[in-house]
Order: sequence, then C-alpha cells, then structure tokens
Amino acid sequence: MQRVRGFTLIELLVVFAILALLMGLVPIAFDRMRDAANYRDTLRGVMTEMRAARQQALVSRTETRFVVNLSQRSYRIEGRRAYPIPEPLQMRVTMAGVEATDQEAGIRFFPGGGATGGSVDILRPSGDGARLRVDWLSGRVSQEAVAP
Repeated sequence: MQRVRGFTLIELLVVFAILALLMGLVPIAFDRMRDAANYRDTLRGVMTEMRAARQQALVSRTETRFVVNLSQRSYRIEGRRAYPIPEPLQMRVTMAGVEATDQEAGIRFFPGGGATGGSVDILRPSGDGARLRVDWLSGRVSQEAVAP
C-alpha cells in the first residue's frame, strides 16, 4: 500500500490559527519596543546635550544655557537646533527661578564649572522614568530613577 504525502485540513487550520495569533501580537510588541526605544533615545539625548552644554561652558569660557521648551516639547542648547520629545513621554523641569521664561525653562552652566542647578524628569506614560540632576556646585549631570 502506498502512503499519500501531504497535510490534512486540520493541520492546515491549526497552522493558520497560530499565524493569525502571531500577526495579532506583533503590533503590540512593536509598539512597546518603539516606546522603549524612544524613551532611551530621549534620555540619552537630553543627558548628552546637558553634558555638552557644561563642556562648552568650560572650554569656551562663556556661560552656556540648556533649554527645555515644554510647550513645543523640545530641548536644546541655546543657539543650537532643538530636538523633539516623542509624544508619549512627559517632561518636568525644576530650575532656578531666574532661568524661567513664559515658554522655556533652562539650566545655565558657568565657565568655572558650576551651574544654576536643577533637574529634568523624563517620564513614561506609566509614571516611572529618570531624573537628570545638575549639581549647582560642580555642574555635573547625574541620573536617578523616578518611581510613579
């Protein structure tokens, strides 16, 4: 007796059901992965710009201001191009009162190494995130976790 090769209808239906399930889960996983990447990129970008502002103040011997524009959802070193903050993320800024304007909040770095001090919180939609703190005495930028 010769055996017929192939798949049964039930085997094919099971494979199609598994593929349909996977196709439904892929967009959810992709969204989470994209949100995590946006958070990490924004955190890294803000920290890099803060450290660059400190370095510019030290090297050029002029005051340099790091600015966050909450209404336009962007951050930058004053006089340079702005970087956008992706939509699901939120930012909170704490700084010296003299560094606040109607639209912007800033942290000023001084040529001697100090700064006006302050912090920038980058928060995920869940409420957790990171705080980038600028020490007023040394101007150093450090990172700490923020719990919801």
